[in-house]
Amino acid sequence: MNTSIPVIVDGQAGIFAHSKARVATLNAKAKERLCLMDARIRTLMAEPEEGAATAEYAVVLVAATGFAAVLVAILKSDAIKTLLTNIIKQALKVG
Repeated sequence: MNTSIPVIVDGQAGIFAHSKARVATLNAKAKERLCLMDARIRTLMAEPEEGAATAEYAVVLVAATGFAAVLVAILKSDAIKTLLTNIIKQALKVG
């Protein structure tokens, strides 16, 4: 930063005017970066349930698998096999 600092600016010592201008520049840059950071945080927080959808699908799949296991167990029982076999035999006799 090789800038020359004037001795007197607007009736004040040049170093104060230069410091004031530098602080104003840094303040503007800080506000700009804070605004960008705020926008980024809001963007990231706009979709907080990305993982929730995956977890919900997992719960549904586990429930569906459990239900399928119960159905398989029921259909393997002798009473249900006999019932289904009789239904199929009667359907074939009619046609």
